[in-house]
Amino acid sequence: MFDRRRILQASLAATALSVAGVRVSFASPATDKRLVVVILRGALDGLTAVPPVGDPDYASVRGKLAIARGDAHPLDATFALHPTLATMHTMWSAKELAVFHCIASPYRDRSHFDAQAVLETGGTSPHGHNDGWLNRALPAAGLDDGTRALAVADTTPLILLGKARTTSWMPATMPSVDEDFLSRVRALYAHDPQLGNALGEALKTEAAMQGTMSSSAPPAAPMQTQSGMDADPLADPNMNGDGKPKPQYANAKASLALLGAGAGKLLASPDGPRVAVLDFSGWDTHVGEGAADGILARRLAALDAALAALKHSLGPAWKDTAVVMATEFGRTVAPNGAGGTDHGTGTVAFLMGGTVAGGKVHAQWDGLKVGSLYQARDLPPRTDVRALFKGALADHLRLPRTAIEGTVFPDSGTVAPMSGLFTA
Repeated sequence: MFDRRRILQASLAATALSVAGVRVSFASPATDKRLVVVILRGALDGLTAVPPVGDPDYASVRGKLAIARGDAHPLDATFALHPTLATMHTMWSAKELAVFHCIASPYRDRSHFDAQAVLETGGTSPHGHNDGWLNRALPAAGLDDGTRALAVADTTPLILLGKARTTSWMPATMPSVDEDFLSRVRALYAHDPQLGNALGEALKTEAAMQGTMSSSAPPAAPMQTQSGMDADPLADPNMNGDGKPKPQYANAKASLALLGAGAGKLLASPDGPRVAVLDFSGWDTHVGEGAADGILARRLAALDAALAALKHSLGPAWKDTAVVMATEFGRTVAPNGAGGTDHGTGTVAFLMGGTVAGGKVHAQWDGLKVGSLYQARDLPPRTDVRALFKGALADHLRLPRTAIEGTVFPDSGTVAPMSGLFTA
């Protein structure tokens, strides 16, 4: 049985979502620190994103997928950034970016679905937890009131699912609500404190987002979540049968930049979210991966644009922001017969932000000879990615060690948090 108030509440909730996509609170947050987790679904090829151009075996083992040293952005004597990652290289030069190579979750099989579950739940098995490690961290950080943790996605990813309340936002795909309609809604709820305040909060978010959403960039295309092993390992998810990029990848640069800008705008608000998750797919490069140019290069360029937009929209809040970027597993060292790479193990992760102790590549690098590879085919998993996550929670969000070990990552007693990742 629904009375009039409950029907109106449901109606207003739908209106608020279509107008703004997220509700905000006017109360002061528990911290000024921001943490952004970027999930790269599909298994990013770490040897292309951060090629070891100084390794003597790199060019020969990668063949046509090798990137020339002169084309890449140098990091140190061994490693470089892909040519399209110009913004990330600028962060590196400013010591705002740290790179982690040969890193992986505890998962050692090669199913996208199971690997993503392990990455997001923070356990050792895809069936160990049914909630996300970042959701479990929210109460200890005082960010569990439903307005402080934001998923930039159509549906909340597993990493943010759990008992703690969160919210989500995506650019509106419906036509904008005109002023006449809003005036009628304001009048309807003018004398109802609960519904009137809810509408006011939604419109406040809409006003905050107006500059971002009026961008000339095309609207973001839905990002499809990878699940399970590929039905056809030779089917390129980025391309149509005619060899042209699918629409969502053809305009991926503008789309991802729009998402980055929107997230930054909301995080920059003094009373806005303090934790956000950006969820980008399209990294499963079995066919025609390319090197300095090609499918993966275009996707990396889109990612770089999203990070640039995120930093720009954060403005002064960048100095209080840490961005952790990870993928579920890496890809094979040697290319396959279709000019791509298959599911692997070790890969790369990134940490960037205004207080990051950057300008460093963290890697136990043993080279690319077959004897140094995991199962004679993959980059070895030398570092547990949970050590990076733990370090960010401990030294950036200042979570107590007891909460990190006992609640957030209860199955990781042998994995020590990384230290020295931040300057303040």
